[in-house]
Amino acid sequence: MENPFIARWSTQGNTLCLGHWEIFYQDKPLKIPEQKREHDMGTRGIYNFIDPTDELYLEGLDEDDWIIANIEWLSDVFIAANIPLEENYMRWFYQAVNKDDWRCGSCGGCI
Repeated sequence: MENPFIARWSTQGNTLCLGHWEIFYQDKPLKIPEQKREHDMGTRGIYNFIDPTDELYLEGLDEDDWIIANIEWLSDVFIAANIPLEENYMRWFYQAVNKDDWRCGSCGGCI
């Protein structure tokens, strides 16, 4: 099965901190809690705009640890949207978000 989630951060370029998450399950928008909607998701990646390949700047939680740390609010979102509370769906959610995750300062706009 193909990943049923699509996640994107609403802004690009040098204004990442001004955006919000737009996350869809099978093309239907999900209601993400306010404390998560306007912040990075904390997924693992290199978020350095100068050298996005430098492992020294690797940060965030890997898939397993992220799911454990976020299970409570993520389960609430899944229940509200009638998404199966199954591990593979949580992994797909993480993978979709991870593709567009960011960190404050990762765009270089504030320096």
